[in-house]
Amino acid sequence: MKTSEELPLHQRLGAEFRRRIESGEWPEGEPVPSESQLCAEFGTSRGPVRQALAMLRSEGGLVGGRGKPPVARRTAPSQPFATFLSFTQWAHGIGREPGQSTVEVARRRASPETAARLGLAEGAPVVELVRLRLLDGVPAMLERSAFVHEVGRVLFDFDPDSGSVYAELLRRGVDLHHARHTIDAVAAEPQDAELLRIPTGAPLLRVRRLTTSSSGVPLEDADDRYLPAMATFTIENTIEGRTVVGRYRTEED
Repeated sequence: MKTSEELPLHQRLGAEFRRRIESGEWPEGEPVPSESQLCAEFGTSRGPVRQALAMLRSEGGLVGGRGKPPVARRTAPSQPFATFLSFTQWAHGIGREPGQSTVEVARRRASPETAARLGLAEGAPVVELVRLRLLDGVPAMLERSAFVHEVGRVLFDFDPDSGSVYAELLRRGVDLHHARHTIDAVAAEPQDAELLRIPTGAPLLRVRRLTTSSSGVPLEDADDRYLPAMATFTIENTIEGRTVVGRYRTEED
C-alpha cells in the first residue's frame, strides 16, 4: 500500500485542505484561498488543486461555487472506525449468525461519482465488491463497496464468503481509521429487489459510507442497503458534542 508521500498530489492536497478546515485554520463560513493562491503556495498547476477542491466539495467540506469563492464548512466529526461496527461484528454482538454471498469482486474504472468521493481521476481503477449479507441465513442487506485499487486488490487473494472483509484488510495492515456515514431512504432497484427478495421500488434504508485513513485519504466508497425490518439506526449526542452512531436489530428480529 502507498504511503502518504507516494499518493497522487491531488490526494495529498485534499488531505491538507481537509486538515485546515477541521482545525479551523480555514475558518468555517469564510472563503478559502483562491486556486491561484494555492497553486503558488504548493508550487503546482491548477489541475491537482482543482481535483483536491472538488474532492472536498463532494464531502461537504466546501460549499458555494458558480462564480463565488468556495466557503469552508466543518462537517460532523468523523467517527473512529470501530465505533460503527462491521456487519459481522454487529451480528455477533446481537447473538445472530452473520453470513454473506458474494455477487462479484471486480476491477473496474471509477464512475464520476465514485472518483469524486475517493479523490481519484475519473476512470481510475477501483476494486468493486458486491455481497448479499445475511442474518441467520435470511437476507438482510446488500453491500456495495468501491475500494481504491491499492486497498481493493487485497480482496483478490481473499474469499469474501469466508467472513469480514474489514477484518482481513486490517489484518493486512490497511489503515482503516475513520468512517463517515450518511443515512437515507431509497427505493429498491432491480438488483436490490432480486437479491433481497422484495418488490422493485420497496423502501430500503441506505447507508453511504466514506472510509478514510488516519491521514484523511479516502480508501472506500460504500453503499449498504438494509431491509427496514432487519435493522434501525440510532444517533445519540452528549452535551460535550460527542456523537455516537448505533445500528440495532428491530423488535421484529
